[in-house]
Amino acid sequence: MVFRVREMLIRQRTQAINALRGHLTEFGQIVPQGAANATRLIGIAEDPDGSLPADAIATLKVLIATLSQLEAEIGKLDAEITRRAKANDVARRLMTVPGIGPLIATAIAVLAPPPETFRKARDFAAWLGLVPRQHSTGGKQRLGATTRMGERSLRRLLIIGANSVIIKRYTHAAARPGTWLGGMLTRKPPMLVRVALANKMARIVWALMARGGVYQSPATAA
Repeated sequence: MVFRVREMLIRQRTQAINALRGHLTEFGQIVPQGAANATRLIGIAEDPDGSLPADAIATLKVLIATLSQLEAEIGKLDAEITRRAKANDVARRLMTVPGIGPLIATAIAVLAPPPETFRKARDFAAWLGLVPRQHSTGGKQRLGATTRMGERSLRRLLIIGANSVIIKRYTHAAARPGTWLGGMLTRKPPMLVRVALANKMARIVWALMARGGVYQSPATAA
């Protein structure tokens, strides 16, 4: 329930940010999309020396107040999720995987079926919709885009987790030159790499849930 309520508040926050951006665009204030630019949007609306009409500022402040309240409530839920993750054995072990924090670990522990539901790791990744479609022609097997079937929330979270590893690749041993991820980053488009890494993370998750233990990087394991 905590996870689902958080998702709802995230959607409401996105709607409020988009509304604020849209209204500011009408007055010639163009700001790129993304939640990271919310502070910039608020700064423009609250700038005492800005060119916005006073009547518009009063209305925009309603959106700003809504955003502040949503951020506060999301922060409370994040703290609750972190507390629960630390108290859950499965979540604690999943958090040893690069890219998986309290939110993703708790979501998997709560939403994923028991590991014995799946015969192997690939089946779990397929349930998440992270396995490429397979096309066979003339005896040759070709891999297409992911099926996008399965549990959407967990798939999205794993892709976000994979993206966090890629963004911080210079601090992650798993992304150094010579590693699987390092090679992928030099050869493949960013979105394909994110999905491929999320697929790999899903398989590791299944292995940890099915067999116990914590994640060890290939270098550490060697």
